[in-house]
Amino acid sequence: MARNALSDHGFDAEWRAVLLITAALTAVRLAALFATPLELYPDEAQYWLWSRTLDWGYFSKPPMVAWTIWTTTALGGDSEAWVRLASPLFHAGTTLCIYAAGRKLYGPNAALAGAALYLLMPGVQLSSLIASTDAPLLFFIGLALVAYVNLLEAEGRRRLLLALAFGAAVGLAFLAKYAAVYVLIALVLHLALSKAARAAWSLGAAAAALTAFLLVLAPNVAWNAAHGFATVQHTAANAAWGGRKLFNFAELGDFLVSQFGVFGPIPFAVLVGGAVLLAWRRRLTPADLLLLCFAIPPFLIVTGQSFISRANANWSGAGYVAASILVGAWLVRWRARGWLIAAIGFQAVAAVLFLACVLNPPFADKVGLANSFKRAKGWEQITEKMVERALREGPGELSAIAVNDRFLFNAAAYYGRDFFALPGQPPLVMWLREAHPQNQAETTAPLTAQVGRRVLAVSLEQVYRDEMAGDFKAVADREIVSVRLDRKRRRRAELFIGEGFAPRPRDPVSGKPIPIRP
Repeated sequence: MARNALSDHGFDAEWRAVLLITAALTAVRLAALFATPLELYPDEAQYWLWSRTLDWGYFSKPPMVAWTIWTTTALGGDSEAWVRLASPLFHAGTTLCIYAAGRKLYGPNAALAGAALYLLMPGVQLSSLIASTDAPLLFFIGLALVAYVNLLEAEGRRRLLLALAFGAAVGLAFLAKYAAVYVLIALVLHLALSKAARAAWSLGAAAAALTAFLLVLAPNVAWNAAHGFATVQHTAANAAWGGRKLFNFAELGDFLVSQFGVFGPIPFAVLVGGAVLLAWRRRLTPADLLLLCFAIPPFLIVTGQSFISRANANWSGAGYVAASILVGAWLVRWRARGWLIAAIGFQAVAAVLFLACVLNPPFADKVGLANSFKRAKGWEQITEKMVERALREGPGELSAIAVNDRFLFNAAAYYGRDFFALPGQPPLVMWLREAHPQNQAETTAPLTAQVGRRVLAVSLEQVYRDEMAGDFKAVADREIVSVRLDRKRRRRAELFIGEGFAPRPRDPVSGKPIPIRP
């Protein structure tokens, strides 16, 4: 009787188990954040830079990632750990959402299996230890899914409240990343395929969900309208349909293989195989159909994108919240205990290996994974060398420090933050290779003639060095600096003094500098 009472209130042995497991692994991840010597990679540094000025949108992303970094750094300071702090907490919240939704659809055992698969997913391991847009996106998708599965059986006032919660959660997901559009695709698809789903949505519930969604999203839409829809244009440009060779079998193959690494080899095989098999045999339950509507569209759409042009491995991640529940439920339903243990065990071993690499980067060198961490090394040292050179020039001698790579700009802004905050120091600016800005650094801090009197110019890996030097009337004091990333790799930059910035004309079509003919 006591167990039934606890179950009625939703807090029983299974709930305690998922809370304990989630809290324990989250604590380990938080400890790893404060112990790792790995630096911010440039995108993380860019998000930190955004967080210095709160807004409703930014050049390439919606505002949620900047808001969360502003919150955590306001609490603990600007160290790398505090910049990344929100990510493991978001994933912990998503795990609990997965359990809640899975329990409603399949019962506690299947829900616990799905929560464990998500918490140990290789993609989640990585995402938990970096500042990214994926962590808040998946959390708000999880909240939306919990609201949706409960809404389907709700009535009266509770249905309206759940509809409001669903709309607000989807709006918040859009503020994290525009991949939240997959939730809307899932909703439309489920309504088209399920009579029960259509019956659950009254006119009042639909109006409540739409109102909440629009109220949450409206400020970001207004920001985009005021800035020429910069974020939307950047998101569309990432598809790169016009700038690459279309129909790429190599890109398609790479993306499909990457999904075994993101979701895990056994879960991904079960997801694809189970979906095909159960659909072919017409044995999908209503719960299966609901979750497939949320899980499959991101995978199919991004797979098509990878064939047409290119796709990053994490672009399909919006589907793996529902997919984790589905795979856990299928393995429990099929009594595939051995496969479930193997899947969780394999992903636990991968998690331990990943944490070992994060805590001890030389270990990553030994096991051949150094290349995976190179983007989180060397930026602080390169920045220190830039600052040392600037200080050698003397007070007031430099009118700006200009870099020609957005990654270096972001990293220098973060690791040089104390230097650039000092009164009288030259500003950090970005040299534009093309006629028009291509990223936020070029938009907000371009190198112009007004600050181009005497510039410390920095060319990362000496790429575009000659084009950059050609925009100055005089160039002197060239110097190459480098830092070691691992046993095989170094990061290099060429520093020189450029005087009299006078950018050459850019080609009106390509945007690139027009060569000066002798």
